[in-house]
Amino acid sequence: MSENVSILGLGTMGGGMAANLLKAGFSLTVYNRTAAKAGALVNDGARLAPTPSEAVKGASVVIGMLADDTASREVWAGTDGALESVQPGAILIESSTVSPAWIAELAQLASARGAELLDAPVTGSRLQAAAGQLTFLVGGSDKALETATPVLKAMSKEIVHLGPVASGAKMKLINNFLCGVQVASLAEGLAWIERSGLDRDKALSILKNGAPGSPLLGAISTRMVNHDYTVNFLLKLMAKDLAYAQSEASGCGVQLKTSEAARSHFEAAIAKGFGESDMSSVIEPLRKQ
Repeated sequence: MSENVSILGLGTMGGGMAANLLKAGFSLTVYNRTAAKAGALVNDGARLAPTPSEAVKGASVVIGMLADDTASREVWAGTDGALESVQPGAILIESSTVSPAWIAELAQLASARGAELLDAPVTGSRLQAAAGQLTFLVGGSDKALETATPVLKAMSKEIVHLGPVASGAKMKLINNFLCGVQVASLAEGLAWIERSGLDRDKALSILKNGAPGSPLLGAISTRMVNHDYTVNFLLKLMAKDLAYAQSEASGCGVQLKTSEAARSHFEAAIAKGFGESDMSSVIEPLRKQ
């Protein structure tokens, strides 16, 4: 591929995304606050830039995969931020789970630099990112998406165009709201099962194969049972996503009461030291009550 691509952020998701861009043959420049995380990618042919501004020079497509609004703002618009050096006509893709309000602002900042923004958060976790099996939830123009599609295809199984800029961010928050509530309720249910005297394996089999069953319940219950909290999705980021979801829904006149309850469990787990663990560890404070 002749296209020059930059990716900003090599965390749980960004590292796998970058690896798949290299496999697809794109010329890739990467930036990460902790440069050591880029070692394997550099060995495979990526160029490591010292700042976001340096990373985007000459790139026709720039992807951000960052933790939250604060990190995204710093990388795009802070000192030595990417917007200082983006070339006119570049397509900027914000794949972080951030607020629609920040996406709207970032789109304006991009336009002022002669670039165009797609908001394209993803569904899937670390395993899907590594396998190139993400689903991109895209907001933005048809033309920008057409230009960016070959890059997105290298990292995904599906690209869903939802509408104008910020549509992807809105859909991602709804998605993660429902996931967070389900994980929190599963934690309560499994803690209840473990204290009830029921056979845990039989009880979980009924739940997995019955009406409550879902791919998420199956995967997370296995991790909870095995105390396997290797990160696929950081617990502290689910707490953040639920907070963003509550704020966004409130602006539409909807109060997410179940999100508030679920978020309290994630925040309790953060207080107990599980913020950097997988979100499945949300059960541990309930086990220790």
